[in-house]
Amino acid sequence: MSMNWQSRRSDLNPTGRLLTHLASASVLAATLIFETKASAYIGEGSSFLEFIPAIIIISYLEDRGPALAATVLMVAAGLWTRSTLHGQISGEDWARAILLLISGGVIAMTFHRLRQDVRELLEVAEARLAAVEATESRYRWAFERAAMGFANTNEKGELLQSNRRLSEMTGYEEEELAQLQLETLVHPDDRDALAQLLAGLGKDSASFASEVRLSRKNGSAFWARLTLSMSVPDGVLSETIFVVVDDISERRAVHEALRAQKEWLDLALSAGRLATWRIDLKDGIVTGSGTFWDILGLPPVGSRRLEELSAVVHPADWPKLAVSRKLAPVTNYDVEIRVRRPDGHIRWVALRGREEKYDDRLQRLGVAADLTERRQTTLLRAAAKKRERIMLEQRHRFINLFPVITALVNMVNVPENNVARYKETLIDRIRSLEATHLLLSGNSSGSGMLHDLVVQELQPYMGTRDISVSGPSVTMSGGAAESFAMIVHELATNSLKHGALGDSKGRVEVNWTFASEDAGGDIVFDWVESGRRRPSKVVRHGFGSMIIGVDGAPLVGHSPKLEMTGHGLRYSLRLSRKEIGP
Repeated sequence: MSMNWQSRRSDLNPTGRLLTHLASASVLAATLIFETKASAYIGEGSSFLEFIPAIIIISYLEDRGPALAATVLMVAAGLWTRSTLHGQISGEDWARAILLLISGGVIAMTFHRLRQDVRELLEVAEARLAAVEATESRYRWAFERAAMGFANTNEKGELLQSNRRLSEMTGYEEEELAQLQLETLVHPDDRDALAQLLAGLGKDSASFASEVRLSRKNGSAFWARLTLSMSVPDGVLSETIFVVVDDISERRAVHEALRAQKEWLDLALSAGRLATWRIDLKDGIVTGSGTFWDILGLPPVGSRRLEELSAVVHPADWPKLAVSRKLAPVTNYDVEIRVRRPDGHIRWVALRGREEKYDDRLQRLGVAADLTERRQTTLLRAAAKKRERIMLEQRHRFINLFPVITALVNMVNVPENNVARYKETLIDRIRSLEATHLLLSGNSSGSGMLHDLVVQELQPYMGTRDISVSGPSVTMSGGAAESFAMIVHELATNSLKHGALGDSKGRVEVNWTFASEDAGGDIVFDWVESGRRRPSKVVRHGFGSMIIGVDGAPLVGHSPKLEMTGHGLRYSLRLSRKEIGP
């Protein structure tokens, strides 16, 4: 597109070159004629200085060579004229000739150097102009093919220039846009925002941006990010404002969808009384929703240090918040912790979520739920069911007492037709049954320990008689415990009447062991009396013998053995684990 200065001179037409040479020759001829006449009329007073203007003109019109040649010709002509007219050349003329020759050379070289400098400046200017033209071409290409709309406008808002993309966005042709103002493209409801942008432009900042609605030619509207920028060279505002239009309709639609989804999520979490939380395990920072801090009984804040939660989390549950040592990239996290709120209430809180790495940072995130009411309801239901079960067992046991009492009445004979003694014996058995029932009722499970049943019958004699009770811990169910208590009561009553409990020096040893090393096997129960034994005048097998199984099967257990001597008694009974309960 550009040519250097030398090429420009070579491109001059022949007529132009001829005219230049004729002008130079005319100046040279006129100067020589003038010098000749001046030498003739003035004489020796004339100098060679008259040639200098001609040398300057020729140096300007021609290059260095012609100018030097013209200078030499002028010097030679001047010396020849003086030699012809005066017959000789003085030393002063020679000095002037040499000075003229030097001056002409300097002038020719000066013009030559100036011409070269001008040529170089022109080449630099042309190179810069070419670069500017290339940049403008690239800018124009980018301007026309940009993915965003571009336009130039003045401070009045008149559109000066627009690109293809802006035309596609608005539906206007470029010629139509050139006849519109920027305000015309902005939706009427958003024109105040445009006015604020224009008012602040150049005062507070050289660039402003805002999201506004633009109107298309067909009347529809779309969301766009409008950016206005103004250059401020040397403190003077430019008349051109650069406008960038970015269509953000899809992004706004996605944003609105996300906002609606977030509102739905917040509503769902609120309805389910759930909260969101996240723990950055590297920095120990906890962030959560307002509901999360409300569940913990803490004022809502953006974030807290993890160790700050130790003030409200139960010490026994604090280790549940420790960092997992698993190396798996994703780990499910599900714990329940107790929280002591500032008002003193203990709340159960479930933390459910995931423990994973994100950007090389280990974190936990999930939801939190207040389980206090649910746990209280569960505990109340469990307690109610347990109480109901106990009441059913108590009622069942109470109902079973009537057949037992009826059996006692039928089993006890009237000794020697003595009604008073009959009543005494019957009441004694009923009271023993009552004591056993009260002992079992004190236990929520309705069962009793074998040790407690034995001690209950021997308790009245513990302080005055030598009694020892030993054996492993064995639990007996309600029905078996009542029957076994009656057997022990019968042994104690017999011992008081005829055996060791009736003698101040007598001794009673009661012990039981497992028949084998297997704890699930039979239990061998032994009642051993030592000391003087008072013989009974009348030997009969009555109610007591029936209970302990002398005349048949005992009330509970099997394989009973009774050995009596003048110095003691030994009674053995085997109790099956299946028979007496768990």
